[in-house]
Amino acid sequence: MPFPVLFGISVAFGLAVWGAVAWQYIWPALRERPSPENLKPILLLHGFRFLGLAFIVPGVVSPELPAAFAQPVAYGDFITAILALLALAALETRGGTVATWVFNSFGTADLLFAFYLGSRISLPDTPGLLGASYFILTAYVPLLFITHGLAFRILLRTKVVAPSRGKLSTA
Repeated sequence: MPFPVLFGISVAFGLAVWGAVAWQYIWPALRERPSPENLKPILLLHGFRFLGLAFIVPGVVSPELPAAFAQPVAYGDFITAILALLALAALETRGGTVATWVFNSFGTADLLFAFYLGSRISLPDTPGLLGASYFILTAYVPLLFITHGLAFRILLRTKVVAPSRGKLSTA
């Protein structure tokens, strides 16, 4: 089977399986938690986006992986990790919701941009360029997409009533 087909199947299965896990286990657990407490697990998970730096580590990826792909993907993920941790730190403050919107919007755009860059260099057609980072794209990125969707759902459901004593109150 051609590598692009295998890659596509792997990403599709990652999305399907993580979608089922989110539907059955993650969303029901988050739905029951009060806001903004329900965003904490998502922000913590995205704190691991530093793993994207693997795209610029020699030996993890092929030296032939174009820097035009590797660097924006690596640093976009790293910035997203920082934004996630900043949003987590600010979560129960007046600016916490804004910080979470910034993280979630930037992080989603970063993933979409990475897929765009990957298609521009025909990444699925060139087996071996990804090296061990293949598993980041096929197993971890689908989870990130799913949890960004959950975060948007939580943010859209959250209605700010009034901050009290430096804490964010939600209805």
